[in-house]
Amino acid sequence: MNETPQVIRCSVGMRWGDMDAYGHVNNVEILRILEEARIHAFGPPGGTAGPGREPAVALFNDVPAGTQALVAEHRVKYLSPLTYRTIPAEIAVWISALKGASFTIAYVIRDPVTAQACAQAETTLAFVEGETGRLLRIAPEQKALMLPYLGQSVFGPVSVAGTAADGGQRAV
Repeated sequence: MNETPQVIRCSVGMRWGDMDAYGHVNNVEILRILEEARIHAFGPPGGTAGPGREPAVALFNDVPAGTQALVAEHRVKYLSPLTYRTIPAEIAVWISALKGASFTIAYVIRDPVTAQACAQAETTLAFVEGETGRLLRIAPEQKALMLPYLGQSVFGPVSVAGTAADGGQRAV
């Protein structure tokens, strides 16, 4: 793991309809923002989109035909409300875990005006063979793409009890 991993910075627009009755971006829409940041950072899964801007790291672009990148888990901690604005939210993205058949992407969403951290999250993904559902090991080429971005979890080291040892705060 890198002491100072490379961090990909993304801007994701908020939509008027993302607001809930309390006037801030709804928790379900936060997951959509995470998905958009993941696609901006690592590209759409191979064959699922038309030509466009190249991602910072083309992790999903060159997977073998029939390979799916599936979400295995989301973990989100809401730190403060994300107020709807007509300017995009700022998201820092990096890899927080890299295993044989899965990897975890970490995020910090910040308010674009106040720079206050509004949410920190992680998404664990796995590559699966689409027709059979068989879990695929991460290829050496994919690992090589991820290694410069490998850093710590936003939730800190996990103790035996499963709670973050440092309260889960990480400055990004």
